[in-house]
Amino acid sequence: RRSGDRRTNFNHRNPASEAQVTSSTEDNGGQGPDYTTSMRTDRCGDLRSDDVGRQVTLCGWVARRREHGEHLAFVDLRDRSGIIQVVVDGAADLRSEYVLQVTGQVRERPADTANDALSTGAIEVDASEVTILSASEPPPFPLDERTDVDEVLRLRHRYVDLRRPRLQKNLEVRATVNSAVRTAMEEQGFIEVETPMLVASTPEGARDFVVPSRKEPGSFYALPQSPQIFKQLCMIGGIDRYYQIARCLRDEDLRADRQFEFMQLDAEASFVSQDDVLTFITHTVASAAEAVTGERPADFPRMSWHEARERYGSDKPDIRFGMELVELTPVFADTDFRAFQAPCVKGIRVPGGADLSRNRLDDLTETCKGWGAKGLVWMKVEADGLNSPVAKFLTGDEQAALRTTLEAEEGDLLLLVADEHHTTCRILGLLRLELGRPPVTEGGLHFLWVVDFPLFEGLDEAGNPMPAHHPFTMPHEDDLETLEAGDLLSVRSQAYDLVLNGWELGSGSVRIHRREIQQKIFSILGIGADEAQERFGFLLDAFRYGAPPHAGFAFGMDRLIAILAGEENIREVIAYPKTQSGADPLTSAPTPIDDRHLEELGLRVLPRSE
Repeated sequence: RRSGDRRTNFNHRNPASEAQVTSSTEDNGGQGPDYTTSMRTDRCGDLRSDDVGRQVTLCGWVARRREHGEHLAFVDLRDRSGIIQVVVDGAADLRSEYVLQVTGQVRERPADTANDALSTGAIEVDASEVTILSASEPPPFPLDERTDVDEVLRLRHRYVDLRRPRLQKNLEVRATVNSAVRTAMEEQGFIEVETPMLVASTPEGARDFVVPSRKEPGSFYALPQSPQIFKQLCMIGGIDRYYQIARCLRDEDLRADRQFEFMQLDAEASFVSQDDVLTFITHTVASAAEAVTGERPADFPRMSWHEARERYGSDKPDIRFGMELVELTPVFADTDFRAFQAPCVKGIRVPGGADLSRNRLDDLTETCKGWGAKGLVWMKVEADGLNSPVAKFLTGDEQAALRTTLEAEEGDLLLLVADEHHTTCRILGLLRLELGRPPVTEGGLHFLWVVDFPLFEGLDEAGNPMPAHHPFTMPHEDDLETLEAGDLLSVRSQAYDLVLNGWELGSGSVRIHRREIQQKIFSILGIGADEAQERFGFLLDAFRYGAPPHAGFAFGMDRLIAILAGEENIREVIAYPKTQSGADPLTSAPTPIDDRHLEELGLRVLPRSE
């Protein structure tokens, strides 16, 4: 019907050294990249109805072959740009994932065979010549998106997995974000500076990956958890606006939004305030989002760390839905119910949640206990009052005040926790997410700046305070006297986080630029003068030579890209990620090294302790 009696000419050769294929146009008119090479005139997914009648040469993989009669076949040819249907006579030798070069004429499909699901669905290529560039064994798993494939199998054959349209799209989103970020930073006067990958070990809140030195056995480099110190030194060096899309490495447990190695937009600027940095980063992130979605986010509200904890039980609140924490301690100030005789009582209202079964409520109670709660009180709001195992222990006034404070309506579920303030907020914050959080990509992009973090987040086993961000964060100017007085856990910092749909994108702060304050913080952290000089002497010494006031920020590129690409897991936007256990099925890393190498490095591997 389509090719008559003509048979397609088949070749089994490599045409790479042959004369260049001529494009149908002398240039692309400034409409984007020109993909013409010596082997192809066009990409498969770029062809449209305007190309009907053109002679084209395409290269790609056989995505699918459908027989039509004794000789005729329809071959879906795929490359990074998409799929085009190719009509081939005598296609018996073509198998899934064979690599082809196809020459033929673009023509319209018969109206009853058009495929509206494809951007090329109105046309096809009538092949006059097909060259098999590379044969393929059957792939280890189907490449369509309809089949669920074990992740380890996918990563073991990642070079095949990367051909899937989902990953092709995700990596294009990644490239788009990278480009938009660079453009936005440069528009604001930042210059890109590369910092070292082999550095000294420094406290950054996670374990370092270390690299043994062959030249100095027993000594080690660390792979950077961030370029923090180096970008501060750039400020002292007069590079007043620095940025870098930096590779960072942290030896910490993996999860959906965390990998051992990750990319972050790292930025620092001199003679700026916190507001200036928030403006820089807001512009950059909004530009990246616009480049992918076509719409520029307009709203980046701000919220204090204290307010975030009180309302959402988290310093990275998901503000896409309600179920906010409500203070109930005054309601039960004089209660006789022992469970509510606690430093803090808070609750959340689950609209329509009265339909939850008793088994589900029991499961939620056990979940909260697993998080560290003493228990969970639930109450179903019914027409004639509160239905709960504890309702009989509450007075009528307490029940009425509870309903009023939580703005409860018939059919709602009320969930209450009573404990220490920190525990109460944390448990209800987790419970809120358990019950109400939508998929991370649902409901649009909801950015939030969280500001005024505490300088210290608690005490370690030795009684030393632990920095909430890192030890180079400037205390809030209004709290310097509080710092001197020793009320450490009340001191605020000039630190800030950017949150998107409940994911922490990144953190930043105004930095300490005065040597005496930096030494003071080190001393509070239990880092003595000698240790501070040994570990950070190059930074402390630099402060002696005119350090400007400076501030900065870093956000996780992988996390931003995942949300913009519509993915729940950053592994889906990284070309070669590790599994949840940290293994690399593709290369089998991590692997032992041989004894000769160990000896050269002056190392000996000890047996695992039981």
